[in-house]
Amino acid sequence: MSHATSTLGRATIGFASPQEIDDFVETLGRFERGEIDGDAWRAFRLVAGTYGQRQEGDLSMLRVKIPQGILTSAQLEAVADVAERFSRGFAHVTTRQNLQLHFVRLHEVAPAMEGLAAAGLTTREACGNAVRNVTMSPTAGVSHDEIFDPTAYADALTHFLLRHPLSSSLPRKFKIAFTGGGADHSFALINDLGWHARIERRGGRDVRGFRLTVGGGTALWCQSGRELSPFVPAEEMFGVTLAILRVFQARGDRVHRHKNRLRYLIKAMGWQAWVSAFEEELAKVREEGVPMLPFDAERPPEGGSAQPPTSDGVPRGPLSLEDLLAGDAPRGPGLVPRHLPLVADRSAAEERFRRTNVKPQRQDGYAVVTIGVPLGDITSGRLRAIARIASHYGEGAVRTTSGQNLVLRWVRKESVGALFDALVRIGLSSSYPESVADATSCPGAESCKLAVTQSRGLARAISDAFENDDAVLRKTAGLDVRISGCPNGCGLHHVAGLGFQGGLRKVGGRAVPYYHVYAGGDPSGDNATFGRVVGKVPARRVTLVVERLAALYEARRAGDESMTAYLGRAPIAELKAAIADLEALAPETATADDFVDFAETTPFRPETQEGECAGPA
Repeated sequence: MSHATSTLGRATIGFASPQEIDDFVETLGRFERGEIDGDAWRAFRLVAGTYGQRQEGDLSMLRVKIPQGILTSAQLEAVADVAERFSRGFAHVTTRQNLQLHFVRLHEVAPAMEGLAAAGLTTREACGNAVRNVTMSPTAGVSHDEIFDPTAYADALTHFLLRHPLSSSLPRKFKIAFTGGGADHSFALINDLGWHARIERRGGRDVRGFRLTVGGGTALWCQSGRELSPFVPAEEMFGVTLAILRVFQARGDRVHRHKNRLRYLIKAMGWQAWVSAFEEELAKVREEGVPMLPFDAERPPEGGSAQPPTSDGVPRGPLSLEDLLAGDAPRGPGLVPRHLPLVADRSAAEERFRRTNVKPQRQDGYAVVTIGVPLGDITSGRLRAIARIASHYGEGAVRTTSGQNLVLRWVRKESVGALFDALVRIGLSSSYPESVADATSCPGAESCKLAVTQSRGLARAISDAFENDDAVLRKTAGLDVRISGCPNGCGLHHVAGLGFQGGLRKVGGRAVPYYHVYAGGDPSGDNATFGRVVGKVPARRVTLVVERLAALYEARRAGDESMTAYLGRAPIAELKAAIADLEALAPETATADDFVDFAETTPFRPETQEGECAGPA
């Protein structure tokens, strides 16, 4: 199998290694023959991107690494083929811009990897104690407020770290994000490393670099990234990263890995001691010779801010889509994708879509268009249709978002109407992406071993409740709603304007799914703000929480203040009082539905298992 590489502007997308697929097959055979134990096999397959699911048997989740969230049309089609053959007929967009395929049989993982590798996609280091996907804003290079486009730098760091000897030998997972220096759409402050674009005047010339924050994260202990340096010249990026990884690898606690992320090491050592260890290691890296960027740091290759190299966005003849959907057959277990019917009032629907999904690019005449993907699930036929649409109207690629949607760039403004018609035809023309009509969720108890609740079911219930409620949608504009099925927070609920964390309570001796309510989180600014817990309510009352807090915001907001800003500054007692009566549930007032989780039909019986997020080293 050849190593497939395609180039899209600054990002050279070709990350696959066929040898790794052969190694997977060989190592699986060794495990089955008893030549290696279960811990060794688990450590290997996690770094290879394969998680075990909570279901009995050999079912696995395969995570596809999507650096910077960039997917070409050819790669979309490859994922479509693999999802159709080996998964449930659809792929899932994650909150770290990856794609996941669930319910894959273990002996079909290798052929699935082969199908992905043919398009340059890899699962390497997408899971396990490794450097995970390097994320970036989907509007990098076309945003109005960024200082410079970080795409080339993020892509270079991805290539430098992928398969690096340190990358898969760490005490725990390690996350990196880039932002262009404007509004943060990449959650850089809650990553182990956050690179924030900056320009400084040095020696009479402008020098590109980054403000570097370290030790951010959520889960059981939320921490905003702390500034290690106000300015790291871009040419020093590899050396600084390498020094930090060396300190983490050498000093991280490999015994208590559930509490060992970079922020825990910094806390255990103390800030000054950790900084001293980093500086000592950086001096060693410099003595050895700092690894260099593969380009001039001040003149990076063209990418997100360049005009599309292969398409000018002008349609070339009819766009046939219906045939691509004819064979769509998404299947369970679990929730399967639902798509919109043809709109009854096209004019009103297009006006709404243009208002909420279409934003002007920095470059005159072009727009960025967000395609809402409910629950982050998209079928094989629709993946192929989006691939065709992206080539027809944009740059021949899409960007995934942390809100589990897709973004098209370089769409000519005069083509937006035709693009909307195409999305209507494939049932993906929903408006208000990443709002109360489009809640973001982790996989939850549908497949994750650690999850307590069916977070995806709740996300669908919230979205269904408000998707046609323009009054609520307009007043809550910009409110990010995120859900996690456990405290680990893969849904990023800790930094959502309104977040929900799954749990339980006993009512009359029976388990009831409950959710902690987090209000006022915001990952942007100089420091991330984490939501405050303002209540814990039964799952079936969560939509009432949204209504109550939206009404409170409407009554108490200051001028044009956003709901997120209000929830962040309002007295906690005020927020708690608004939903206090929703918390209590007694046997005599509980309904039969209260004892059944969303997306389930039988009584709630939470069964958590040992998770694989902190796999063996």
